[in-house]
Amino acid sequence: MKTSTPAPFVPQIRIYQDWLQAQRGLAFGSYDALWRWSVTDLPAFWQSIWDFSGMHSPTPASAVLADARMPGTRWFPGAQVNYAREVLRHADAAHAAGMPAIVSDNELGEVREMSWPELRRQVHAFALTLRGLGVERGDRVAAYLPNVTETMIAFLGCSSIGAIWSVCAPDMGTAAVVDRFRQIEPKLLIAADGVHYGGKPLDRSTVVQELRASLPSVRKLVLLRTPFASHAVEADSDWTAAVARDDAAVAAFEPEWLPFDHPIWIVYSSGTTGLPKPIVHGQGGILVNMYACGLHHDLGPSYGANNFGERYHWYSSTGWVMWNSQLSGLAFGSTICIYDGHPAGSREKPDWGVLWRFAARHRVTFFGAGAAYFTNCMKAGLEAKDCGDLARVRALGSTGSPLPEEVQRWGTAQLLAAGARSVWWYNISGGTDFCGGFVGGNRELPEVPGQMQCRYLGAAVEAWNEAGEPVVGEVGELVCTRPIPSMPLYFWGDEGNARYLSSYFDTYPGVWRHGDWIRIGADGGCVIYGRSDATINRQGLRMGTSEIYNAVEALPEVLDSMVVDLEYLGRESYMPLFVVLRAGAVLDDAMRSRINNAIRTSLSPRFLPDDIFLVAEIPRTLSGKKQELPIKKLLLGQPIDKVVNREAMANPASLDWYVAFVERRSPPGRAHCV
Repeated sequence: MKTSTPAPFVPQIRIYQDWLQAQRGLAFGSYDALWRWSVTDLPAFWQSIWDFSGMHSPTPASAVLADARMPGTRWFPGAQVNYAREVLRHADAAHAAGMPAIVSDNELGEVREMSWPELRRQVHAFALTLRGLGVERGDRVAAYLPNVTETMIAFLGCSSIGAIWSVCAPDMGTAAVVDRFRQIEPKLLIAADGVHYGGKPLDRSTVVQELRASLPSVRKLVLLRTPFASHAVEADSDWTAAVARDDAAVAAFEPEWLPFDHPIWIVYSSGTTGLPKPIVHGQGGILVNMYACGLHHDLGPSYGANNFGERYHWYSSTGWVMWNSQLSGLAFGSTICIYDGHPAGSREKPDWGVLWRFAARHRVTFFGAGAAYFTNCMKAGLEAKDCGDLARVRALGSTGSPLPEEVQRWGTAQLLAAGARSVWWYNISGGTDFCGGFVGGNRELPEVPGQMQCRYLGAAVEAWNEAGEPVVGEVGELVCTRPIPSMPLYFWGDEGNARYLSSYFDTYPGVWRHGDWIRIGADGGCVIYGRSDATINRQGLRMGTSEIYNAVEALPEVLDSMVVDLEYLGRESYMPLFVVLRAGAVLDDAMRSRINNAIRTSLSPRFLPDDIFLVAEIPRTLSGKKQELPIKKLLLGQPIDKVVNREAMANPASLDWYVAFVERRSPPGRAHCV
């Protein structure tokens, strides 16, 4: 049995800088100097990422950057790549070192380990099955699958032959899935007929049949059969048979070389209004940006001396972009640990120790989740030391929403008390839109709780004021002034790039506007303040909603909250605050006073709400984001079915209270206007 020191010993970003000095003669006295080079000399930087990561093409690229326009940037024309090749190149070395590829677990305690050679065999077998079912390069393959090993194999099989992947999680309703998949006209559907989630078996057999009936382009169905289906679904192939092949053809199979800009997958916007945007990313852009992000992520091959024994986990469903991040661990040569289930066991009897025990049981070294997850753990009074041996965890990752300072301090104390030697928080912010990060971590920089340490290499991120000028130390619009390889190729079916342009480039032509408020400090540290379209503007002073949440949710009685600023033309705005309280707590005058005092003390009297209302739940998207803008539109008088897609929500029943609230407060004969 081999032993190891805590992984990794040397930060990946330091290894990269040492390589730059040795191979390029480039040395930088600070991270800021390195970052400025990376966003100024784009060809040199992105070529260095290609070379440092060991990417290979059978044909040379004619340039690194042939056209720097946004959108429409052309990267590495002439080069060929394949995501599956990048993953499977680690198979032999990782297996020789005794490292598994994937460790999976679920609510029923069913643990599976898949070796690297077995991963390779099943990917090759499934790729051949896809060809046998008539799938060709450029065809879309839609997947309705949970966070299990089979989903990752299915994706890698698709990538191997140049099919374009798109996945939705089985916790999404039929209409929401159809809204996404119908736009891309998939030829083949891969689906699970059931899942076990939140402590309950959930039958999905009827949904699978409805999906096939609602997607006329689908010619074949591959079914992942489970014990949770109420009846058998007729399929063209069972998953077991689709990956069973083990012959000379499987052994000889190699993933196809694909053009750098060949589509790899289609992901979707949150879909809160209108049809979700089907966002198309390219094979090469995803790969090269993934390797750049990996320097910040600080992941390396589990079989290498520096990261020996690395085990990477980021809790996610398949409907969130962090599933793609979890998948990327395989391309780094890391063992990935995936959990299929509710992070707190069930909604009825939450147990916030589930993932901590999972991390202890499987010797996780990197433990990531949404910021709301860690907040819930703190609110529940979790004691991490009671969850098992967590001494190997060396990093906690957080994204999805801003992480409050007190939660970060709590998590650090918890992990140290549980035996960890040190704790590095990898707080990041990016997006599904470009499948990457804008701001995040650097293990060599000092940490300030509640902040992200730096802007990512290659990401020319700035905060712009209302005049479109960059500002430092002030809150402004998050923009990216130079292209990044993983920015979308286009939106599927978007004639003339109309939706693409309006989504990111309508405010500042040629400059990516992300839709977040950000403050960049003089030291390069960054704070995200929430969506810029949900910002509070009181008497000319702007404030991100996250700052109000940090103040309000610091109160032990407040489990969740949401604030909206209802601005009316020609009169003052009205700002209600909605709160979810701990069981037994009462929203009386004393509680209202405590909430107001928290806001007054932490922020300013300007941001005191006009009213405070008790609610059972805060509406959230499937990825956990508060639905501030749809509720704002509802309260301003727009019909509920025009502002939100219930089937794109984690808790659609929560909307009923807000609809009734509007009805109660609207004068007879007038349009709804709270």
